[in-house]
Amino acid sequence: MKKSQKLLIAFAIVMSCGSLAASAQIYVHIRPEARVVVRTEAPSPRHVWVQQDWRENNGRYEDNGGHWAAPPAEGYKYHEGHWDHSSRGNRWHEGGWNESHDQKHGDHR
Repeated sequence: MKKSQKLLIAFAIVMSCGSLAASAQIYVHIRPEARVVVRTEAPSPRHVWVQQDWRENNGRYEDNGGHWAAPPAEGYKYHEGHWDHSSRGNRWHEGGWNESHDQKHGDHR
């Protein structure tokens, strides 16, 4: 009985580790096409337009681009996401907000 319990626990651990590793990165051989979105007027001068952005959903990339986004706080700038190609395929690197280098050093040009 104890041997079968140990095998069951070992199997559960191996399966959970495999599923975590599989969800870490998604590679595709053909990049998905972004939909065409008409840029509307900015909600405020602080907002930036995010042209292309992809989100993982059930092992696939879904287009989440074509929207206005506001910085989380004063002094943040948006860096666009980008595709990276390797021998495994194409992978999306998500864009996001970074604190502006100028703001960190007191340069308010």
